[in-house]
Amino acid sequence: MAAWPVAVLGPFHPYRGGIAHHTTLLANTLAQRHPVVGLNFTRLYPGVFFPGRTQYDESGAPLQAAGVRVVRVVDSIGPHTWWRCAGEVRRAACRLLIVQWWHPFFAPAYRVVATRVRRAGVRVLFLCHNVLPHESSRLDGALIRFGLSAADAFLLQSDSDRDALERIFPARPHAVTPHPAYTFFAHGGVDRDAARQRLQVQGPVVLFFGLVRAYKGLDVLLRAVARARQRVPLQLLVAGEFYEDRAPYERLVDDLQIRAAVRLVDRYIPNEEVELYFRAADVVVLPYRSATQSGIVQIALSFERPVVVTRVGGLPEAVRPGETGEVVPPADPEALAAALVRFFESDAGRRMQPHLRGAVRDFSWEAMEESVHRLANQLGLP
Repeated sequence: MAAWPVAVLGPFHPYRGGIAHHTTLLANTLAQRHPVVGLNFTRLYPGVFFPGRTQYDESGAPLQAAGVRVVRVVDSIGPHTWWRCAGEVRRAACRLLIVQWWHPFFAPAYRVVATRVRRAGVRVLFLCHNVLPHESSRLDGALIRFGLSAADAFLLQSDSDRDALERIFPARPHAVTPHPAYTFFAHGGVDRDAARQRLQVQGPVVLFFGLVRAYKGLDVLLRAVARARQRVPLQLLVAGEFYEDRAPYERLVDDLQIRAAVRLVDRYIPNEEVELYFRAADVVVLPYRSATQSGIVQIALSFERPVVVTRVGGLPEAVRPGETGEVVPPADPEALAAALVRFFESDAGRRMQPHLRGAVRDFSWEAMEESVHRLANQLGLP
């Protein structure tokens, strides 16, 4: 019996970022066993709402969907395109629609598409990156219920997100599978010494990677670095575009008198340069104030780099303390500084290496695919 067709709704190339990478890699994995249609956006965010320089991937090596027919059809604020998107699902005779959910802004579009295809007998699975947004407004609660109520089932990527979902829709089928790893960044074209030479860093190096937003706690890390440098001459490498005013961080660097120890690379890091930053680092730090999960942890593990994360959301679920990293309290510069001092003074990076080898295999796309199939089976699909 032929495998049933699947539609995946979310950003694909030419859009950039972790959600677009996730959508593409999920579709590529499913395409090994199913005909897959990718439902891409013609407009993701209206320009007035987007805080960055561009929404598009300007990498020299963009991630593309392989063996997947991708249709650019959805305008996030164009209702006439939502009906057209549902029509694409029906015309492809898809039995399952997988919707990438990460922000309630998309609730109206997703609700219309999901409701219309469900009327045609298509099952709808929402794959949640954040059941609740990192930075919420008064409208979010209503939008979340409005959007998520259109799902037949949910796939979560952390236990904390499952708990949030169960408070809203306790009776809907759901499953938890850890955020899979983005291993396509690792090409092996540069080693640690060459990466450090190109980035002009040396000594103990701490990496903060990804878009800079208030909930990610870069200010906490800067204060921790100032404390830790009283014992260890570490350097901080911040690689990611600022999605808020950079000036307060610059003032904090100067106030803490750590200007010589901090390198701010204020731009979106293209795919072909990601390896450079992780190879150069001794440890990757996620000092988040709130989180569900983060693909940054899995990128670090794909490069066999230990991580220090805060005890928020699903971040601790991805770390084996003492083996692949450490977990510290959120918004606590003193505790984070102590963890960094312990890491470097005890040579923990070398001690963790045997555990880091192969750790990324715990975060496979095949595991997510199996969760999709289990949930589909519960919804009546063989």
